[in-house]
Amino acid sequence: MATLLYRLGQFSFRRRGRIAAAWLLLLAVLGVGAATLMSPTTDKFSMPGTESQKALDDLGRQFPQAGGATGAIIIAASQDSKLTPSAVAPVVKEAASIDGVTAALDPFETGSVSEDGRYALVQVQFTKGLDEVTDAQKSAYERVGADAEGLRVEHGGEIMGGKVEVGSTEALGVMVAAMVLVVTFGSLVAAGMTLLNALIGVAVGMAGLFSLTSVIELTSTAPILALMLGLAVGIDYSLFITSRYRQYLTEGLAPEEAVGRATGTAGSAVVFAGATVVIALAGLSVVGIPFLSVMGLAAAATVAVAVLVALTLLPAFLSFAGNRILPRKQRRAAAEDAALGEATEGFGFTWGRLVTKLRIPLLAVGIVGLGALALPVQDMRLALPDAGTAAEGSAAREAYDLTSEGFGEGFNGRLIAVVNGADASSTGAAAKKAAALIQETDGILAVAPPQPNQQGTTVLLTIIPEAGPTAVGTENAVRDIRDRVAGIDGADIALTGATALGIDVSEKLADALPVYLLLVVGLSILLLMLVFRSVLVPVKAALGFLLTVGATFGITVAIFQEGHLASLVGIDTPGPLVSFLPILLIGILFGLAMDYEVFLVSRMREDFVHGADPQQATVGGMGHNARVVTAAALIMTSVFGGFVLLDDPIIKSIGFALAIGVVIDAFVVRMTLVPAVMSLLGRAAWWLPKSLDKALPDLDIEGEKLNRRLEPEEPRKDTVAV
Repeated sequence: MATLLYRLGQFSFRRRGRIAAAWLLLLAVLGVGAATLMSPTTDKFSMPGTESQKALDDLGRQFPQAGGATGAIIIAASQDSKLTPSAVAPVVKEAASIDGVTAALDPFETGSVSEDGRYALVQVQFTKGLDEVTDAQKSAYERVGADAEGLRVEHGGEIMGGKVEVGSTEALGVMVAAMVLVVTFGSLVAAGMTLLNALIGVAVGMAGLFSLTSVIELTSTAPILALMLGLAVGIDYSLFITSRYRQYLTEGLAPEEAVGRATGTAGSAVVFAGATVVIALAGLSVVGIPFLSVMGLAAAATVAVAVLVALTLLPAFLSFAGNRILPRKQRRAAAEDAALGEATEGFGFTWGRLVTKLRIPLLAVGIVGLGALALPVQDMRLALPDAGTAAEGSAAREAYDLTSEGFGEGFNGRLIAVVNGADASSTGAAAKKAAALIQETDGILAVAPPQPNQQGTTVLLTIIPEAGPTAVGTENAVRDIRDRVAGIDGADIALTGATALGIDVSEKLADALPVYLLLVVGLSILLLMLVFRSVLVPVKAALGFLLTVGATFGITVAIFQEGHLASLVGIDTPGPLVSFLPILLIGILFGLAMDYEVFLVSRMREDFVHGADPQQATVGGMGHNARVVTAAALIMTSVFGGFVLLDDPIIKSIGFALAIGVVIDAFVVRMTLVPAVMSLLGRAAWWLPKSLDKALPDLDIEGEKLNRRLEPEEPRKDTVAV
């Protein structure tokens, strides 16, 4: 692999104009495609194989007029006042007049008025599903009741599910990344070129992704995740290769040879690291949840583009930059054939020696500390977020709070029982029996009168739970209802609605989580065994990854679910974690953890193979790569952390979990626990049975074969000028 990438790097260096033009042309073509073919993203969740999804599908076929999007307009009179039919009627009439609305139910006719007469709920039914409701229809819905004097009118329901908007938050992360690059490189040219290379890669990936929205259904969170990951890994991968290129320049290699060596060695690690991220993200498809598969594949595609850009466009940019890639001080030193910069011992060597000296105490403190941080995981709850966790002041949150104030939280989490039978008589009888059993279920406040379709073969039962959509009591009630109605003859009865669907999503993901974690850990052991030709190094890496995941989940649960220090990240109402966060976090953190593992340990192996004793190899690996890994981790953290500033609770929690996960893995696990363990294991760290050694292919990630092949004719020169 290293030899192939060596040639690719040199080719891109020599053909810099063509390579740069090819990428810019591809960006332009995809940009035009995105502008002309882009379709709106969706917030629809599909859960094939679950009871709630089956019921929704049946509803669309048997009762289409009730299968569209729904809205709930909450009306409140002023303090010490009561609503009257004449005051509410204009609001109902205005809602019913919206294009695409089949019905707006008068609360005085349906009994949706609070006991004190101050609050009323207007149920609004659209003909089309949420994805097909136009912006004009939604705007008209949001304007209903704007002229109602003396009344407070708020608009809720699934129709208010908004798309995630990304504004200046990601720009903040890019700015921090730029500052880190300037400090790391000491050169504006090197920092700017690395950042530009990553931004082009992200732009190509995102343009390609949006070009495909005309043929694939893309969830609104998928582009955000793709942007988040593509930007972070794009900067990091360019940073790794540029740092190795600068090192070779300061050692006296000619620029073309230096870029070939850098692409062959650091580029091999980039390919491996990128492949692990892509495999882990693409592996989300095995869970069997369409929206999660789309998110994983979209992010994986963006990461793959970032790898290709780092291996081809970056060498071309390095050719354009010439010796300006080095600070002036290093250029003068290189002209005098003095190896400064990366060759000068810095903090990495000092830290490496300290860790090897205090390895036992550091291991004890690190493992116990991460274990303590993981303790809240035992109380982790998963759910799809509802409007109760939306940002304060948002329309959906205002409607949720006002509904809870007037009727109770259960009115925000309505359930729907779909009763399907062969004829009207048997279906009606089954529906009455089901309604009676459901009403007797703990945690259920009320069951609305049955709503049959025209043929009477499908009946809807609207169920009001006592607690909110994500409450434990509501989850228990859903399970109890399903058990109770399972034995009713004469009809098929299924429970659905946004609340039931969210519970099904969470249960399916919770069941898939251990399997996916085992798959990822097993994959990490196998891949690292191929890379490092060792048994203990992969096991150590996998155990470190488990520590990272446990501590990250623990901190996230403590803040987002239990509310500790929640105000620091803009969370005003703690609640369960979004159901797909754990499995998504495992997939992403796995790839990022392997990034740092490869860049640190590959240098340790390289020094050990060339004759250094285990302690020297450990210190050398830390000394040469600690600065780069530190910069990479800070960049990752800043990019992910920028998304914490968004109001959307899903993106906020994903950004926070990834940011804190990178900090823990890079600084605690990889830069502290890993060298401590490597120092403790000594030569045993590199043990591999001979039979297994012969069976495993040699990927040559660290470029050992390439170095042996090139060493006799290694070109050197007095300056690094191009």
